[in-house]
Amino acid sequence: MRTVVIAGGTRGIGGALAARLRQAGDQVLALGSEDADLTSVRQTTELISRLPDRIDALVLAAGRFDQRRVVTAEGLEQTFAIGVLSRYLLTEGLRPALAKAASTPVVLNLSGTGGIRAGRIHWDDLQLRHGYTMFKATMQGARANDLLGVAFAARESRIRYVLYNPLLVNSGMHRQLRQPLRTLVGAAAATFGTTVDNAAEPLAGLLADPPDAPLTALRRGKPVSLDRSEFDPGTAERLEAVLTDLAARV
Repeated sequence: MRTVVIAGGTRGIGGALAARLRQAGDQVLALGSEDADLTSVRQTTELISRLPDRIDALVLAAGRFDQRRVVTAEGLEQTFAIGVLSRYLLTEGLRPALAKAASTPVVLNLSGTGGIRAGRIHWDDLQLRHGYTMFKATMQGARANDLLGVAFAARESRIRYVLYNPLLVNSGMHRQLRQPLRTLVGAAAATFGTTVDNAAEPLAGLLADPPDAPLTALRRGKPVSLDRSEFDPGTAERLEAVLTDLAARV
């Protein structure tokens, strides 16, 4: 029986994946807001200390979006805090537990990978204090998660890291938006998006049979070349150093 930790595992794609894995006999720790506020460095760090000392897989599916810039109690922009910094903290904090897995351990990061060139890292304003938009924050998060995968794989040979973009899924995320965008996005997801159950199926397959490569990027199952500029190792090192420093100062 595998032990799988799913951040954001109480609803949406994470919830559907948790249900599928439990049905298959896995022990699943589905983390939601009742377990910890993942926008908080302190709470995320405390959560890591409460998790098992051996796990087989870590799924990063938690995210939050807002059309307005929201600042956490620790002074961080909300989208960045939960979508980038918490994922970095969880992966690094649970690395020793993953290393103890009996079979091939895997980190599965549900992100916006796939060569979307609109996004970039705003090095001089990571918290987007100036000119915040939901699109800018989301795209920065997508680029940052690509780099998190690169940085992790550069220092790890046994644990597999998979970046997965499920594309449009009718996951209910539109409920975080304000009207009229909530209705428009919800209608588009219902019409053109896949269901959370269908989106979870290939994810379960990746956890059961992880890729051989240290880092894999997939866009709804189709490989994305790691030769793209979005996966630059030097930039990945830079981001890792920034996040390490940021977490220490919060």
